[in-house]
Amino acid sequence: MQTKPPAKKQSWKPGNMLFPVPAVLVSCGGTKEWKPNLITIAWAGSVCTNPPMLSISVRPERYSYDIIKQTGEFVVNIPTVKQTKATDWCGVVSGRDHDKFEKTGLTPAPGLKVKCPAVLECPVNIECRVVQTLELGSHVMFIAEVVAVQASSELIDAKGKLCLEKAGLIAFVHGEYFALGQYLGHFGFSVRKKPAKAPAKNPRRQK
Repeated sequence: MQTKPPAKKQSWKPGNMLFPVPAVLVSCGGTKEWKPNLITIAWAGSVCTNPPMLSISVRPERYSYDIIKQTGEFVVNIPTVKQTKATDWCGVVSGRDHDKFEKTGLTPAPGLKVKCPAVLECPVNIECRVVQTLELGSHVMFIAEVVAVQASSELIDAKGKLCLEKAGLIAFVHGEYFALGQYLGHFGFSVRKKPAKAPAKNPRRQK
């Protein structure tokens, strides 16, 4: 029996190589103390199902860090291919120097449960309240409970399913943006039993 030769690999220094990751627009502010602001976050992820929770990690030197720390609220807005340029721009300039909503042409929309605005053009807006803060090193992680979700009615089918695959979402891969691609299967497809085939009809018995 022939065996395949081992794959050639190189040893790299420890680093954050977990890709692809979501590139999301996080909105914050919108209070008397803080104007509305946007920050692009790649270090975002799910934390818990019940209660629904997620996390974002922010460098303390970023303008949005103090806003989120003091207000305890933010909105994770999921951008599409159409918002790729705006998403990138919001990640390389500071809200200290620019009104990011005005410069990108994105529209601030009122939240359902939080004071900070959502991004109208993004198909999904996840409203969050911070429940825990973890100082980890270069980044501080805000763990937050999801208190409300807004979704575009254009992506909801007749059965009430949210069809995000139709939105044209983007992903961030090692410093580059990509559109999500080919459908491969749904969760659990590998163990799902195939439906039994109906027995073939005998033409001789047909009247």
